[in-house]
Amino acid sequence: MQAPFDFQKLFELSPNPYMLLDRELRYVTANAAYLRVTASRLEDLVGRPIFEAFPHDPDDPANASARMLRESFLRVLTERTLDTLALIPYRVPRQTESGVVVEERYWSATHTPLLDGRGEVAFILQHTMDVTELQQLKRAVRDAEASPDAGARTQLMGGVLARAQAVQEANRVLDDERRHLRRLFEQAPGFMCSLRGPEHVFELANRSYLQLVGHRELLGRTVREALPEVAGQGFFELLDRVFTTGEPFVGHNMRVQLQREPGGPLVEAFLDFVYQPVIEADGRVSGIFVQGHDMTAQKRAEDELARHRDHLEELVRERTRALEESEAERRQTEAALLQAQKMEAVGKLTGGVAHDFNNLLQVVSGNLQLLQRDAVGDSRAQRRLETALGAVERGARLASQLLAFARRQPLAPTALNLGRLVRDMDDLLRRALGEDVEVETVIAGGLWNTSVDRNQLENVILNLAINARDAMEGRGRLTIEAGNAMLDDHYAMLHPEVTAGQYVLLAISDTGSGMTPEVMERAFEPFFTTKPEGRGTGLGLSMVYGFVKQSGGHVKIYSELGHGTSIKIYLPRTFQAAAQPVESGPGQVEGGTETILVVEDDAAVRATVVEVLTELGYRVLKAHDGQSALAVIQSGLPVDLLFTDVVMPGPVRSPELARLAKAHLPDLEVLFTSGYTENAIVHGGRLDPGVSLLSKPYRREDLARKIRSLLRGREQRLAAKPFRAPAPAETPPKGALRILLVEDDADIRESASELMADLGHTVRAVESAEAAGEALAKEPFDLLFTDVTLPGKSGVVLAREAARCYPSLRIIIASGDSRAVSAEDGQMLERVVLLPKPYDLNQMERALEQAAMDVGSAARTRPA
Repeated sequence: MQAPFDFQKLFELSPNPYMLLDRELRYVTANAAYLRVTASRLEDLVGRPIFEAFPHDPDDPANASARMLRESFLRVLTERTLDTLALIPYRVPRQTESGVVVEERYWSATHTPLLDGRGEVAFILQHTMDVTELQQLKRAVRDAEASPDAGARTQLMGGVLARAQAVQEANRVLDDERRHLRRLFEQAPGFMCSLRGPEHVFELANRSYLQLVGHRELLGRTVREALPEVAGQGFFELLDRVFTTGEPFVGHNMRVQLQREPGGPLVEAFLDFVYQPVIEADGRVSGIFVQGHDMTAQKRAEDELARHRDHLEELVRERTRALEESEAERRQTEAALLQAQKMEAVGKLTGGVAHDFNNLLQVVSGNLQLLQRDAVGDSRAQRRLETALGAVERGARLASQLLAFARRQPLAPTALNLGRLVRDMDDLLRRALGEDVEVETVIAGGLWNTSVDRNQLENVILNLAINARDAMEGRGRLTIEAGNAMLDDHYAMLHPEVTAGQYVLLAISDTGSGMTPEVMERAFEPFFTTKPEGRGTGLGLSMVYGFVKQSGGHVKIYSELGHGTSIKIYLPRTFQAAAQPVESGPGQVEGGTETILVVEDDAAVRATVVEVLTELGYRVLKAHDGQSALAVIQSGLPVDLLFTDVVMPGPVRSPELARLAKAHLPDLEVLFTSGYTENAIVHGGRLDPGVSLLSKPYRREDLARKIRSLLRGREQRLAAKPFRAPAPAETPPKGALRILLVEDDADIRESASELMADLGHTVRAVESAEAAGEALAKEPFDLLFTDVTLPGKSGVVLAREAARCYPSLRIIIASGDSRAVSAEDGQMLERVVLLPKPYDLNQMERALEQAAMDVGSAARTRPA
């Protein structure tokens, strides 16, 4: 909104004295010029009667000057017209060099009435001028004319000339004031114009008014001529009424349509304005002053705000209705959240228990399998061992169910079609459920794919089917449905653990006895069961719950006592194509002769694993933590496979161990094992890509097959590597090379020097590019062998400078970045061989041979 025109500022800046009185002749305000000529302060005047502040003669309150002034005020109050005192002597304080003195001075005053809405005088505006000097001049002229002294008349003429100059200066000041007021008028932020006469002829119009109506010719034209498009909108009639009645009109948010360009469309605008009549001294209206502001932008903003407010209020009303309607659902959601928090707490506990339990089972299982081999031929011992191993497997299943509930089991999800998986399980389900259970599958058309762990999902379906069979007491109908589902924001709001989106629905329904609300509330709790003692562990549904949550899905039970139960599982949709399941038979247990490093902090488990692998023919190295395992890797001993527990003590964790080991031995295979993976190699409930895991407890056969599978893959990978045939005998140059080796790592520098020396070359080793530059300047070399990362100048900069200064010098850069052989202009450096890190003796030898072939018969470099 534009600020109103500041008339107070005009009042204050005027060089002419002004003051304002109310009807009781008390001071309301006065401008700076008035306070200056009366040597007064505004706070001393406001509220005081004028004759108390300036009595002229305190000893004679009815003196002539005070009476003359009072009569002028009374005429204004009674006649409501302007009154002028051409000359009045009056004593007022005056500021002099010696201080404030009271002296009689002559004044010319104009008293203007300011009327209220009823037409009564509300205030009197006094404009006064000090004419003392003019009065003194007139008296001097009269005295001079009466005097026979010619010199006196000459002096008088000089005084008249001086007074004329003073008048000229006063006129200049008045002209400056007029220009200043015109600038204020022109630059005012609100629009202004002055209209003269009953036809409302434009006298003045400021810049803002011209912008409002479009820049057109206005001055000297009537409003009806200048603004023809406004006809019929009521504004001309308002002007006529103000001119006729003399009463101002104030308009707020008045709508007007203006043509801002000749021949252009009408533009809508909203205005705040006032039509103020200009009243002359005789009380007649001579014109109208128009002042206002363009409120169009604010009006539109207010309308938009009102629209948004109404929309917001409607949303609030809808939301309030929804909250009122869903109070029961909210309480249900709170209960579900408390239940989920309880399940999470129990899950953390069961996950830790399962970890320790799996380690114990691994020791027992490993030793039982070793005893089986020792007891060959003793059928009685074999039966006992098989019974014990069966108990171990049942314990492993129990631990697996605990981990599933705790959402700590490592999942290997693949994209699959749920309908195809259900059909593939048809025979298995019918055998498990028996002939008296009718199995019906309903697969929707256009079924989406989902990404889950196939084996775990099969266990879930089988588990739920067996639970349904028990609920139906071996007789009834089991329905398995698969379809597409959309869980919307409203459903997600009622179930905080759910993310709205597209899901694949698996529904398993039975015609059994159903569940009570109390049973449904606890159905997913571990170890809760309604079966008789000894008939179940109470981990079936809790395993389902944990698996679904870990897979990013949602599970819901719908049940009615006496009619049956339906369990609906929502698994997130994936846009990946379904992967075909890999068929893997049991196969023959095979061993090997490769070297395996076993890393396990549990001494009993470590001893068992080492013995099993040794029996399978492998060469076995062992370490109790990651740090000692890393020392074995870095010792140079050949290792083909690293078999490490996930949860390890010490500063080097198993993933870091695997990374450092593969950096040292790129062809190394890594197999993790654990009964509880935490978040080391499993993130979001899923194994990290490229990670192999053997879950504890595992059988000897499982360990043998997994290791053999990884080592067989390693053999195939090594066989697929391209083999570079050795260069023909006549190609390599005869004789040894003089090599300048630049490497800041002392161990690498020493070992590389020995390798080069073993190959028959002469080597000088330095630790920086600066030292290499000095060596090149003093001695001839055939080849520069440099690392990239050096203290000070880098190896790449060194290679570029050497190639420029020594054209026949050949260069080997040891780096894993192919950009290291690029010159400044992006072109590849000539005579440069890139040796990828890490490298072995064979790779170094091939790089030296390649560089030597480039040297050929070229002369060795000499210092430039």
